[in-house]
Amino acid sequence: MTRRYYFVLAVALLVFLAACGSQPEPETVAEPEIPVEEAVEVEAEEPEEEVAEEPEPEVVEEPVVVAEVPAPPPVVETAPAGPPVVVMETSMGTVRIELFEYKAPKSVENFLAYVDDKYYDGTIFHRVITDFMIQGGGFNPDMTEKNSRAPIENESRDGETNARGTIAMARTGDPHSATAQFFINHGNNRMLDFGARSPGSWGYAVFGRVVEGMDVVDAIAVVPTGNSGRYQNVPVGTVTINSIRLGN
Repeated sequence: MTRRYYFVLAVALLVFLAACGSQPEPETVAEPEIPVEEAVEVEAEEPEEEVAEEPEPEVVEEPVVVAEVPAPPPVVETAPAGPPVVVMETSMGTVRIELFEYKAPKSVENFLAYVDDKYYDGTIFHRVITDFMIQGGGFNPDMTEKNSRAPIENESRDGETNARGTIAMARTGDPHSATAQFFINHGNNRMLDFGARSPGSWGYAVFGRVVEGMDVVDAIAVVPTGNSGRYQNVPVGTVTINSIRLGN
């Protein structure tokens, strides 16, 4: 090779080396600061252990046991007591009398008060007239009159008539003088009713009727009678009321 060739080669080498030394170094870029909280090392979370869910126990509804309640007993309707009835025991037989407590309440109350006191026990039928009436309840066998309660108001306006077999309050000429004495009608005595003699005239208060023993009343009504002192139509043989008691 010639010198000229080596000379050119050397110059080219120098130019190359000069070019490499003059290149700027690459710029260093600051790394961004990592925030403190992010700089803390975070422990890796362990995967949660999978726990198999236990199945909920099945709720089984137990059958409700209903106690058998016995059926209530059938309602038995009680028949009304009905009107009061008294049983009159006499020396000639038994007489049952139903009392009209709604038609003649004061007369019935008065009569039952004597019955409760056993006032009539041992008294007699002291006045007897066939086909008219038999009267008693106020005299002893010796024809002495018994003491009685205060007189009561006359209830003859109640509309009940003095028909055969009914019982009524005896009284004097004073309409409101009845006490203990009574009579049983042996005949139909409408002339003893309220207003029978004249409009508005007082009668004799009917307060009951014979329901059994009218044959006894008939037998008493025909007994022989006479006078005893100032009293007329007195049975010759004593007809006694042994007792009068409530029969229902």
